[in-house]
Amino acid sequence: MNRPKQDLLGIEPLTKAEIIAILDRADALYATDNAKSDAMAGKTVINLFMEPSTRTRTSFEIAAKRLSADVVNVSESFSSSKKGETLLDTAKNLDAMKPSAIVLRHASAGAPQMLSSAVRARVINAGDGSHEHPTQALLDCGTMRRHAGKIEGLVVTIVGDVMHSRVARSNLFALSKLGATVRVAGPRSLLPPGIEALGAEVFDRVEPAMEGADVVMVLRLQQERMNGGYVPSLRDYSRFFGINARNVRAAKHDAIVMHPGPINRGVELSSDVADGARSVILEQVAYGVSVRMAVLEMLAG
Repeated sequence: MNRPKQDLLGIEPLTKAEIIAILDRADALYATDNAKSDAMAGKTVINLFMEPSTRTRTSFEIAAKRLSADVVNVSESFSSSKKGETLLDTAKNLDAMKPSAIVLRHASAGAPQMLSSAVRARVINAGDGSHEHPTQALLDCGTMRRHAGKIEGLVVTIVGDVMHSRVARSNLFALSKLGATVRVAGPRSLLPPGIEALGAEVFDRVEPAMEGADVVMVLRLQQERMNGGYVPSLRDYSRFFGINARNVRAAKHDAIVMHPGPINRGVELSSDVADGARSVILEQVAYGVSVRMAVLEMLAG
């Protein structure tokens, strides 16, 4: 994938063919209900999560165990970073124990790239700051493809906190490479300048952005990354940019609704939509195990 050492640091460096190869393998694994194999028997995967995570860390752990790998979970609260050790020193010490792969989540953009140049293990980016979250984009694209039979020609509307969303960036890269039309909608304060250069059509109102959309992807309002008044209040944000049973009708009648989780119910997404017939949110979670199995198998299996 990312040459010369095969890591998964982001979607941006991948070719269309590489993305499709991962999705094809994930589809095959999903069809077997992610049956256990010995593809990584005798190998070790370290999940190094320096930010909180439920879905991604658990998904990587289950994926590695389905491939018969040994899994070690390291979180910030139990790592020597609490004693002042740098991320690089932590990673080098872990690498000395000869794991096959290190799955890293970190608050700083570029952290996986730094590790990649310093360790022998395969490095997989599980989310770095507001930069990228490649496996989330892969599972999102795979879920879309399972429903529509293709990605090319789809209209995908991404709504919410695009400014701070690594999910949005990775999806923009993936969907553009695969031939989808991507729209982003949100308050101007949460739309990064120059995002049009990444191939997105930009809207500051929800309904026009969802008109005729095949997919509505709702993003979480990432208040932990905000150090200023990006929105007047959560109530105002929900009123104008929250997705609900009324405004989702602007999308196609068979459009699906996605969310990377966790959901702020009643803020960016109403419960009746999150739990309704259009929602494929739990399917995204299930397919995520298949994608992470495919990535681990292809890189370190």
